[in-house]
Amino acid sequence: MVGMQVDIVGGSLSGLSTAISIKEHNPSIDVIVHEKYKTIGYNHEGRRCGEAHNVEREWSKWKLDEKSIFDQITKGHVIVGKRCYTATRPPGVAFILNRQEFICQLARDAEKRNVILSTGDKIRSVDDLDGTYIVDASGCPSSIKRELGFGTGYVGVTYQQTLEDANCFTDDTIQLIFMQNLGYYWLFPRNPEKREMNVGVGTLGHLGYNLRELLESFKEEHHITGTVTYVVGGLVPLGLQHPLKYNNIFFVGDAGVGTFPLTGQGIYRALISGDIAGGCIGTNHPKKYPARIRHAFLKWNLIGMNFIWMNLVLRKISLALFLPSLNVLQKVGRQFNQITP
Repeated sequence: MVGMQVDIVGGSLSGLSTAISIKEHNPSIDVIVHEKYKTIGYNHEGRRCGEAHNVEREWSKWKLDEKSIFDQITKGHVIVGKRCYTATRPPGVAFILNRQEFICQLARDAEKRNVILSTGDKIRSVDDLDGTYIVDASGCPSSIKRELGFGTGYVGVTYQQTLEDANCFTDDTIQLIFMQNLGYYWLFPRNPEKREMNVGVGTLGHLGYNLRELLESFKEEHHITGTVTYVVGGLVPLGLQHPLKYNNIFFVGDAGVGTFPLTGQGIYRALISGDIAGGCIGTNHPKKYPARIRHAFLKWNLIGMNFIWMNLVLRKISLALFLPSLNVLQKVGRQFNQITP
């Protein structure tokens, strides 16, 4: 492994997680993170998610700096039809991140390990990279998969507003409200000092809905008010996005493992996929990456993808037939402690 170089495309969660993991396992490997923006974290894509993050008991390696946390989450509600399932969490397990600052925290850790962070460095073709291994952490849609002619798996579409001085602000509770049109709404508290709420809507696939109109109707129905200070939306990959590895290229984060199909949670998955990829590269076992990813994610991926497939089929027959499938979500509600974003 003397003289090995790894090129990582994308300087966000999964890319930096991969870089740190490689250096943990083998400090002698040269690692370069290519970030297209001029800054790490505080750029156009630094806030492209709901920012909720859950630290499972078996995954304690990510120690969050104080600046990386906006809120500690101790309660979650999953609302399905007229039923509400509530779960409580002890402090130190679930958070609303200052996602931009958390990315910067990871970047500082990577630099301490002599990872090269090359900013303002947009990779236009995979042929421009000469590393022994290449890690695609470019998000969804993946720039490298698009170049190679690979499509995406199932995707969702989301739209989110950040409301300042929100009348619905609660500093320790998140809510997911599932709806009949194959999607859900969410309300996540953000910065308590500004009484911010991230309020959003997502649907499974391109169903033709105007998400902005759906969200505005939801806000009106629930009498939600506040000043809109930030808007974000776009594609969200649902579940594993094959292939996970192609020749010497590893796909991590949204480019590889996507988000949890039922809730769109992706931060936890991005960090884990990068850590697994870095471990496989750093220990010189690159071929084990797909199997280790499937072992980590396959159970919930199958549950989520079967739910999506079932409802897409039922929708073609009759929207009314969607209602029986709410039983799946009710089971999810009962197991909410295991899947909180």
